[in-house]
Amino acid sequence: MSYRPTDLRSVIDQTRLTRKPLVVRNVEWARGGDVRWIDVQATPLITSGQADGVVISFDDVTAFNLLNRELEKSNAELEGAYEELQSTNEELETTNEELQSTVEELETTNEELQSTNEELETMNEELQSTNEELTTINDELRRRSDELNDVNDFMAAVLTSLRGGVAVLDTELRVEVWNERAVDLWGLRDDEVRGMHFMMLDIGLPVQSLARPIRACLAGESESESVTLEAINRRGKPIVCDVTCTPMRRADGSSIRGVILVMEESAPRAASVGA
Repeated sequence: MSYRPTDLRSVIDQTRLTRKPLVVRNVEWARGGDVRWIDVQATPLITSGQADGVVISFDDVTAFNLLNRELEKSNAELEGAYEELQSTNEELETTNEELQSTVEELETTNEELQSTNEELETMNEELQSTNEELTTINDELRRRSDELNDVNDFMAAVLTSLRGGVAVLDTELRVEVWNERAVDLWGLRDDEVRGMHFMMLDIGLPVQSLARPIRACLAGESESESVTLEAINRRGKPIVCDVTCTPMRRADGSSIRGVILVMEESAPRAASVGA
């Protein structure tokens, strides 16, 4: 019995020697597959200063031990949960910092977008102003184009109303204007002669004979030169043509920019017919 559930002899001997109570805690005792834990306490019996014996008591602390182990397990789990919570808290702090950084970036982007929007609004206002100016310019161009068309129509009506053929030459003797009467006289259309050198035209009028009066008008030596020439019209009929050369001055009268030729068919002279 002295070794159940632990070595009781040494406990008794030490108690008798020291005369002080001795407790051996959490002694594991297995019986039939059942494990229990017992606290063994040895208390000396003192009578008249002599140790007459030792009282051995056994306290079943199985429930307390199980609770203590559960508590330790719970503490371990709690510590693990606390560590996980700490880790989660650190992750949340990192995430919060990242979110804060993202918010700052979004604020910066928003400011940039706001600035871009203001620039676009300014550009839109400038484009609107430019569009209004272009509209005004377009209206002015349309008005001037209408005026120019009216002038062209007026000039065309004037040239058509003249009895004689009219040819307007620039300073290089290139044809700028060729009216319908000139077409009727010589058989060449306006689009065929415009831009052509007058002296190179193949018509029934001896154009070389007009070189001197044309040069005189272009040089400002004469305000009008008249020449009568024998010619052949577009029908191959001999005619007498009176040609008048007049210098064409600029609107301000500063210089001569060309010459106007008026060509009119006249009745053949008697002397010419006899010849």
